[in-house]
Amino acid sequence: MRVTVTTAAGPAARAVDVWKVYGSGEAQVIALRGVSVDLARGRFTAIMGPSGSGKSTLMHCLAGLDNVTRGTITIGDTTVTGLGDAGLTRLRRDKVGFVFQQFNLLPTLTAEENILLPLAIAGRKPDPTWFDTVIDTVGLRDRLHHRPAQLSGGQQQRVACARALVARPEVIFADEPTGNLDSHAGADVLGFLRNSVRDHGQTIVMVTHDPVAASYADRVVFLADGQIVDELHDPDAEAVLDRLKNLDVTAVTEGAEGV
Repeated sequence: MRVTVTTAAGPAARAVDVWKVYGSGEAQVIALRGVSVDLARGRFTAIMGPSGSGKSTLMHCLAGLDNVTRGTITIGDTTVTGLGDAGLTRLRRDKVGFVFQQFNLLPTLTAEENILLPLAIAGRKPDPTWFDTVIDTVGLRDRLHHRPAQLSGGQQQRVACARALVARPEVIFADEPTGNLDSHAGADVLGFLRNSVRDHGQTIVMVTHDPVAASYADRVVFLADGQIVDELHDPDAEAVLDRLKNLDVTAVTEGAEGV
């Protein structure tokens, strides 16, 4: 099943007939089976599916964190497939931002230093106006000189969001960004991501198992058994949960038929 959203400037990221196979022989696992999907610029896309459906594998392949077995990945006008280590490093530095479940902040640096670290490593100076916009978007103005240990979990994840936003990447990949947060802090972080799309044209691709988190997205893409099987636009949590229940029931039924 090919799922496509077309924009005048082309998609922010694209997968074409992507397969990902781990191992060989009896130990072989097919994580992705011919996945093709376009991810539109300036949109918030959630990727969901049952455990083992391939959702995290797809995100890692799209982000250049894992190689595909077959098929093509592009981010903007860059073909990710076949890039060497130096090319992948440049891609992650210049075109991609990341927000993970683990905040991945350096404990000896302040919030501001953590936010600016990727730019410092790349030898780039921040745009002062954009930096101020990012800080105000995530509400960290009074926490910039605090170290991670002095911040709550929600505040640490906001630092991670700001770090991803400040370089103005082509696309931000978020892997279960609210997985370690309580519902209130999680809602704050999702609101910041939603605002970065709505107000600043950022592109976000988020893997999540949470229907409430997915309801912040413009579009939800559902995977099952390594394939895209459904999608939902302008979702609400109840509609997402219904789709997920159907996928789980289908997986159980197919498993029983194979016994």
